[in-house]
Amino acid sequence: YSTDFEVHRNWLAITHNLPLSQWYYEATSEWTLDYPPFFAWFEYVLSHIAKYFDPQMLVVENLNYASRATVFFQRLSVIFTDTLFIYAVHECCRCINGKRAAKDILEKPTFILAVLLLWNFGLLIVDHIHFQYNGFLFGLMLLSVARLCQKRYLEGALLFAVLLHFKHIYVYVAPAYGIYLLRSYCFTANNADGSLKWRSFSFLHVTLLGLIVCLVSALSLGPFLVLGQLPQVISRLFPFKRGLCHAYWAPNFWALYNAMDKALTILGLKCNFLDGTKIPKASMTGGLVQEFQHTVLPSVTPLATLICTFIAILPSVFCLWFKPQGPRGFLQCLVLCALSSFMFGWHVHEKAILLAILPLSLLSIQRAKDAGIYLILATTGHFSLFPLLFTTPELPIKILLMLLFTVYSFSSLKSLFRREKPLLNWLETIYLIQLVPLEIFCEIIFPLTPWKRHFPFVPLLLTSVYCALGITYAWLKLYISVLTERTPIRQKAE
Repeated sequence: YSTDFEVHRNWLAITHNLPLSQWYYEATSEWTLDYPPFFAWFEYVLSHIAKYFDPQMLVVENLNYASRATVFFQRLSVIFTDTLFIYAVHECCRCINGKRAAKDILEKPTFILAVLLLWNFGLLIVDHIHFQYNGFLFGLMLLSVARLCQKRYLEGALLFAVLLHFKHIYVYVAPAYGIYLLRSYCFTANNADGSLKWRSFSFLHVTLLGLIVCLVSALSLGPFLVLGQLPQVISRLFPFKRGLCHAYWAPNFWALYNAMDKALTILGLKCNFLDGTKIPKASMTGGLVQEFQHTVLPSVTPLATLICTFIAILPSVFCLWFKPQGPRGFLQCLVLCALSSFMFGWHVHEKAILLAILPLSLLSIQRAKDAGIYLILATTGHFSLFPLLFTTPELPIKILLMLLFTVYSFSSLKSLFRREKPLLNWLETIYLIQLVPLEIFCEIIFPLTPWKRHFPFVPLLLTSVYCALGITYAWLKLYISVLTERTPIRQKAE
C-alpha cells in the first residue's frame, strides 16, 4: 500500500482521540497533520464512521496499521465522496453550449467532456489505486467553476473559499478567481469596446465577496486563532524545510534545473574544475525529502520560487483583466495559473499536474487548438504519474488504463474536430510516441542492468526530465495562444 493510507489513518486517529488544541502538534507519526482545518474536520467526521469498521485504526500509536477492514473503509470513503465530483461534472456539462452538432451521442461535446473528467486516468490512479481524496476536492473546484459560468458568482466564491480551507494547494488558482470575480461581478457593466465602466463598480458586491471570505476563514481558522495556535497551523501548512523538490522530481522547470546542475557537476568533475571530495554524493538524487544545495548552479530559495511563480502568473492575469473572454477566458487563466505554479512552485508534487489537466478538459472540447494542447499535457502529465505505482503487479494495470484513456482522448477529440487541421504536428506526435520506449527502458530494461544497483534514481530522473519538456512546451503553447488571441470587439456585460 502507498504511504498515503498511513497518512490518512493517522489523521483519523489524531482527530478522533485528541482535543482540537493538539491536532497540529501531534507528531507520534512522521505523517503529521498538514492540511487546513476543514480537511481535519472531514477526517474527524470519517473517524466516527471508521470506528464501526475497525476501532484499532483510530489508535494514534498503531503506526502502519493496515487491516483489511481499515483499507476497505478508506477505499469506500473515497468512492462515496466521489459523488460530489460526479455531480460537479454534470454541472460543468450543463455549461457547455451545444453549437457543435453531432449525429451520435458518443460524439457530443458534453459526452466527451464527461468521459474525459470521470474517466481521467490521473485522478483514477491517484485516488483509487495510490489512495487520496482528490476527487471530492476537484469536485468542489469544478462545481465552483460551473457556478461562475452560470453567473451564480456568490455560490462560486463560497465554494472556492471552502475549497481553500480543505486543501491549500488550490491557492495556486486563486488569482484567476479573484480577478474574474472583480471583473465580472464587482463591475456590473462594460463599454461597447469591452472596457470597464468604472461608474458601474459595486461596493455592495465587493462587500459580499469579502464577507464570504472572512466568514469561511473565521469558521476554519478562528478556533486556532483563539487558542493562539495559528502560527503552528501555518508552519504545518507551509513546511519550507522539505526542500525545493519532492523525492521524485515533479516534471517542471526545477527538474530541468536540477538535471542541468547534475550534468554540469559531472562535466566539472571530468574536467577537474570541481573537487570531488567537497561534493555531497547523490545530493539531489538521493530520493529524500529535505533541503539540498545545488553544486554548480545557484541554489534556489522559497522566495525565489515565489517570485518566479508570480512573474509567470502575471501575464495570464493581465489578459483576464484587459482582454475579457467571459468564462473561457477565466478557464484559460485558471489553467495558466495552475501550470505556472506547477512549473515554478516550491516542493511541488507530481500529482499537482491534475490541477491543470482537469479544467483544461473543459477547453479541449471547444477549440481544436486547445484540444491539441490538452492531448500533449494530459498524455505527458499522466505518464509522469507512473512512478506512483511502482510494484510489478501494478505495471500492466497502469499501462492498460493509460492506453484506454489516451486512445479515447485522441479518437474522440479527433472526431469532434475532424473538419479542422490535425490536432498535433509531426514534432509533437514524435515526442509523445517516444514515451513508449522510455517506459520500456525504465520499467523493463533498466532493472535488468547492473546500473540499477548504483544509480537507482536514473529511471525517475529520465521520466521527470522528459515529461518536464512536454509540460513546459504545453504551458508555453497555451500562453502564446492566450496572449495572441484577439479580443472580441463587443464584450457584453457578464
